[in-house]
Amino acid sequence: MDYITVALPKGKLFQRSVDLLAKVGYSADNVTEDSRKLVISNEASRVRFIITKTVDLPTYVEYGAADIGIIGKDVLLEERKDVYELLDLKYGRCRLMLAVPEQMQRPKLTDYAHLRVATKYPNCAQEYFRSLGIQTEIIKLNGSIELGPMVGLSELIVDIVETGRTLKENKLVEVDSIYTATARLIANRVSFKLKFDRLDKLVRDLRKVLDEEDEQCR
Repeated sequence: MDYITVALPKGKLFQRSVDLLAKVGYSADNVTEDSRKLVISNEASRVRFIITKTVDLPTYVEYGAADIGIIGKDVLLEERKDVYELLDLKYGRCRLMLAVPEQMQRPKLTDYAHLRVATKYPNCAQEYFRSLGIQTEIIKLNGSIELGPMVGLSELIVDIVETGRTLKENKLVEVDSIYTATARLIANRVSFKLKFDRLDKLVRDLRKVLDEEDEQCR
């Protein structure tokens, strides 16, 4: 039986993903975010794990270096990789939003035309403003997006938030919600066909676990 190679994302989704997969028999010793081993295998269950940077994970799956992976919907929408999205895992909820400094709030979204926008999500931001018929200058950043308006690099930001606390701390206010994102199980298109039985069972088992967790929370 072939291995199933699972790509796991470093960061906030990591531990929840490891715990969830373990409940359906996808586990291995020493699967930790700071592991020095690049590939961690479980010979008995024929499962192999690789731990990657979040932004790189869809690429590993698209090119078949991993059969499946767990990644936020925000990354999928931004990276636009050719993968199958198999299941909404329902955790890691956050939203992509447009925010401005408190003193810059304006009555209508169209009042923000012709301004500069700092973001880690240039593709999603561009599509959003295009849908509104608003012209803006998109500035791609990788670090703290909130810094953009503080130092005059941009007037607006498009970024992911969970609680909004960081916005308040930096005197920014959300003026529009673009979309909500949760963790998703994705698969390489060829792997899904060649290893369909195992992957289909994995999806069914995960869905059952998630449904049971939902019942316990009610």
